[in-house]
Amino acid sequence: MLDELTGLLIDVVGEGASIGFLPPLSKKEAQEYWESVLGPGVILWVAKLENKVCGAVQLHLSLKKNGTHRAEVAKLMVHTNQRKKGIGRGLMTILQKKAELEDISLLVLDTRLGDPSNTLYKSLEYIEAGTIPNYAKSADGELEATVFYYKEI
Repeated sequence: MLDELTGLLIDVVGEGASIGFLPPLSKKEAQEYWESVLGPGVILWVAKLENKVCGAVQLHLSLKKNGTHRAEVAKLMVHTNQRKKGIGRGLMTILQKKAELEDISLLVLDTRLGDPSNTLYKSLEYIEAGTIPNYAKSADGELEATVFYYKEI
């Protein structure tokens, strides 16, 4: 599965996803990411269609004593040839159910202003908390804004 996750990450970064990497993303860097991603407080879901990895999302539980009620949604990815099939929505639904089981009452996330993911998060009843300009560098070197969202569950 490591090879498929590596391919997923390279695909979405290559198409401009703002998830902490810049294209071109090397296979080595993508593999190293997946080999190190799981740790304390990180829950990973992987979506498969026809036995092939087509998406992933992470829930980062707060390890701070005063933050055990909150978690961060991180790195929602759907392979570019599998978009518009409900995979992202399905991953987010599973993530929220797990958060509820973990007694999480607040989910937070951020995404680049203008990305299609903004529409998904709003449709899932995430509330826009604010925008920060010049937050992340894009492939062309421009600095772009990010939008922070939250959802109380």
